[in-house]
Amino acid sequence: MIRLEAVTKQYDEGTPAVDNLTLEAGTGEITVLVGPSGCGKTTSLRMINRMIEPTSGRILIDGQDTAQVPAARLRRDIGYVIQHAGLFPHRTVLHNVMTVPRLNGWGRARAETRAREVLELVGLPGDFARRYPGQLSGGQQQRVGVARALASDPSVMLMDEPFSAVDPIAREGLQDDLLRLQGELGTTIVLVTHDIDEAIKLGHRVAVLRQGGRLAQFSSPADLLAHPADDFVADFVGRDRGYRALSFQQHEVPVHPEEPVPLGQPLTRRGDEWLLAVDEESRPQGWVVPGEVGDAPVGREHLHRGGTVASVDGSLRALLDAALSSPSGRGVVVRDGVLAGTVRAEEVLAAIQAAPRPDGTSIQDERP
Repeated sequence: MIRLEAVTKQYDEGTPAVDNLTLEAGTGEITVLVGPSGCGKTTSLRMINRMIEPTSGRILIDGQDTAQVPAARLRRDIGYVIQHAGLFPHRTVLHNVMTVPRLNGWGRARAETRAREVLELVGLPGDFARRYPGQLSGGQQQRVGVARALASDPSVMLMDEPFSAVDPIAREGLQDDLLRLQGELGTTIVLVTHDIDEAIKLGHRVAVLRQGGRLAQFSSPADLLAHPADDFVADFVGRDRGYRALSFQQHEVPVHPEEPVPLGQPLTRRGDEWLLAVDEESRPQGWVVPGEVGDAPVGREHLHRGGTVASVDGSLRALLDAALSSPSGRGVVVRDGVLAGTVRAEEVLAAIQAAPRPDGTSIQDERP
């Protein structure tokens, strides 16, 4: 557990960067700090590992005042991930990840074994260990940064806008990986972001900061969307917060069987305007229009890849987005990555109307 008690950071000109901040990051949870530029998010994060010293107040980790711990030792015991990974360009991926364990006095063999373990955890096994940062994509470099932060098996990890410098596809994958890793390892994480969607997706609890480093609201993502504390929070969360709130709602939606066409095979039917193509493992690859394929085998050059994919146990938001974004009007649904069927937007909307809200009512209850 990390606890900030009336923490203030005031610079010489007298303007507080953080003002009397009190909050508690629960053990084994992801706590997200979010807010507009200049609201003190990064300053608050860096005070936890004493990269910035607070002007007043206390910060405790598992009940111990961090001011009583030598700063260098404190930092080596806390995982830290920054926006651009901060890797040593002249060192291999393996030696980058071994850095903190070696600083903590681990032997070379033990440090290397652990480095390879965490590289496997973040999806960079085998040959990646011998590469240099310049040979990796931005998303892969961020994975190395996460592996390095995990290498000493810290109970606490700080992440300062870790995914903001990568493309949207890589960013979503990194977010999913972080949720998986945190679920497996139970690490206490404090993460800074300016992206409210990222905060809602990742956070067990979300702290919204306003200008001047003052806490505007600290609550669960669902409560933040449903009950913003004031106009500032409501405006920051966005006018489409009702749609975002669907991320926390589930309700039964009919999933219709879909007869797919296999990649690499000629079409055996042409009656439908859109046909869904799958690979040899029945994983959806995209939609095809029969008239564009002709008599040739269905190839990747024929695919229309528009549309997101939802899980059978996904949220109403994911199901609705899959249906609305699909070029065919049929949202693709998978179970463990394998095609389960499709959903229709009108049926997802009917489920949204019937789904119970936190107070036990539904949209249908409000109809005259």
